[in-house]
Amino acid sequence: MARKVRIEYENAYYHVINRGNYRSWIFESEGARRSFLECLVLVCEAKGWRLHAWCLMGNHYHLLVQTPVPNLVEGMKWLQSTFANRFNRYRKVSGHVFQGRYKAILLDSEGVGAVSHYIHLNPVRAGLIQAQALEGYEGSSFHQLWYPSKRWGFSDFDCCLDAAGGLKDTRAGKRSYREYLDWLSTADEERRRLGFETMCRGWAKGSKEFRKAVLADHQDALERQIVESDAAEMREPLWERNLAAGLSALGRKESELQTSKKSADWKVALARYLRERLLVPNAWLAERLHMGRAESVSSRVSRHRKASEDVVQPDWELLNLLECLDL
Repeated sequence: MARKVRIEYENAYYHVINRGNYRSWIFESEGARRSFLECLVLVCEAKGWRLHAWCLMGNHYHLLVQTPVPNLVEGMKWLQSTFANRFNRYRKVSGHVFQGRYKAILLDSEGVGAVSHYIHLNPVRAGLIQAQALEGYEGSSFHQLWYPSKRWGFSDFDCCLDAAGGLKDTRAGKRSYREYLDWLSTADEERRRLGFETMCRGWAKGSKEFRKAVLADHQDALERQIVESDAAEMREPLWERNLAAGLSALGRKESELQTSKKSADWKVALARYLRERLLVPNAWLAERLHMGRAESVSSRVSRHRKASEDVVQPDWELLNLLECLDL
């Protein structure tokens, strides 16, 4: 499988995640945790990173990093390789410590707070500590938030406090943030709204406008190398551009997607074009073209294709698309 493209730019936010090789426990000892944090401090200071949240669990870690200059790849390579060398030297073993390349999910500024909450609640979800006592979990940035004397100079807690209701970095504000996390740990609907279930998936988290802007700025690199698991989300702007061009070629308006019948001939022709030209998933076509269920799109496109093969009369809708579009 192709290696993931790393998108880097000034002041980018990343949710960085990695696990022990074969999900093995790497942070079960105090020495391992201390060694990783020492490496983390060194790389943050050397690369000028801002650290908004972090958490060490038994077999994985979470970091929420902001890079004022585009140097995530360089810094993460140093962090993981240096810690792995120290870990193996201490254990007198060799081999991979982590399961592979780290996952770095791009975030827009609006999503930083939600990811911070997610990271701080990791030990609570694992049943290691109660939310009302989160300050007692030393392997988390919440512990540093609670005890200012233990903070690093590059730590930044403004985003998580602000996202919890405009809280201030005061004793009262920290208590309110702990109460908020305690409530959030049992508020299923709010966690779904914040996207907790998909917090570790995909290549980017944020608004559709944010993802489109990133793709537009880094289109060449992404089109050269799109990872299969992220392909649908990354290719969606391409599908949208072709859909808009198809509507124009057919003399149709965006609003007609909603007002026309699900089985309208021109819709089926457009769905067939997008399906055959770009391999657009039926589920996306069904939702975007307002054609009902994905299974319905599949059957209608199949019938459309068969009818085109069986009759001499040309399919003018499809021909118009093929002739007018050169994308």
